[in-house]
Amino acid sequence: MTSASQGDLFSGARGLLIWGLPIAVIVISARLGGHYPVFAWPPALGFMGAACLYNARRCGRLHCYLTGPFFLALALVSLLYGIGALDLGSHGWSWLSLVLLVGGVVLTCVPEWLFGKYLRRGTGSMP
Repeated sequence: MTSASQGDLFSGARGLLIWGLPIAVIVISARLGGHYPVFAWPPALGFMGAACLYNARRCGRLHCYLTGPFFLALALVSLLYGIGALDLGSHGWSWLSLVLLVGGVVLTCVPEWLFGKYLRRGTGSMP
């Protein structure tokens, strides 16, 4: 195991807790409906975004450089939609769910499939 992978919070039991718990909160609140997503999504997505950015800095995991800002942007959009400042229509939570699912999968898998899991340390560029 390389030093980058040892510092990677995305792997193992830590990853399950750090990302699994917020994902569970998002899924459960979406199923409950009503005002639950308004209170659950922004902090859960904000936590996930911050954890990704921390992980990117910690170990250089490529997808974290992309998913961190993506989750933070979705946290803001979900907050604005939830408080009524952004009109996404009557199916806004469904649209946000789709964007979260597709965007999260694409931003996690595609860059690492094309360029590898970790950025080279000290170069600031992709391998």
